[in-house]
Amino acid sequence: MAVVTGAGGGIGAGMAEAFAAEGMHVVVADIEEASAQATAERVRAAGVRSVAVHTDVADPASVAALADRAFAEFGEVHLLCNNAGVLLFRPLAEMSLQDWQWLLSVNLFGVIHGIHSFLPRMLAQGGDGHIVNTASIAGLAVGRVRNVGAYHASKYAVVGLSEALRTELEPVGIGVSMICPGGVNTPLNADLKLPEGADKALFQRLMPLSFPIAEPEEIAAAVAYLASAEARFVNGAVFSIDGGQTAG
Repeated sequence: MAVVTGAGGGIGAGMAEAFAAEGMHVVVADIEEASAQATAERVRAAGVRSVAVHTDVADPASVAALADRAFAEFGEVHLLCNNAGVLLFRPLAEMSLQDWQWLLSVNLFGVIHGIHSFLPRMLAQGGDGHIVNTASIAGLAVGRVRNVGAYHASKYAVVGLSEALRTELEPVGIGVSMICPGGVNTPLNADLKLPEGADKALFQRLMPLSFPIAEPEEIAAAVAYLASAEARFVNGAVFSIDGGQTAG
């Protein structure tokens, strides 16, 4: 049984549908309730159970309510995917404290809130489990794209948190993995916050020419592997799914 945040669209929706195809029940969490309901309907069409839960990962009470609902509906959670994220293009010198708080509340504290609300119960239920945190290649290296320093900071933090968590949980049978996508055709890129005066349409046309763009299903396929019995021996993996951008 899987819980996926940010599953109303993009990578999260791809994960939910990939898990359903493997026979897993799925809790679909998203801040956009209608989008979450739409994903849950597609998941149920695969013949498994699914519920949609309105969730703001920046709010610890909202994530705690998500955990309550998941365990009430299904009894156990075997796979937690902390996937929700946001992206802001702004020079570091122009970042307001509100900008920092907004970005980190979702990208970093969204993961922290997921771990805080789900991990103690996953430990108490016993048995194997897995946590997959969505980071980014922006958490592995600073590349050619400028004005995303805050995003880099948030994703580097997710990588460090995930690596430390893997070390702590290794003795108890709960695995931790990270996916580090490159460019992906998702609503995250459609809803970019660019610097004032930037040509958003031009940026979105040029972006695929600058680096490879994956489809959400291609990212979800790697996570579906992590959820499978074949990945029993995978722990602490960093899956860079980026069309070779970080190769070499």
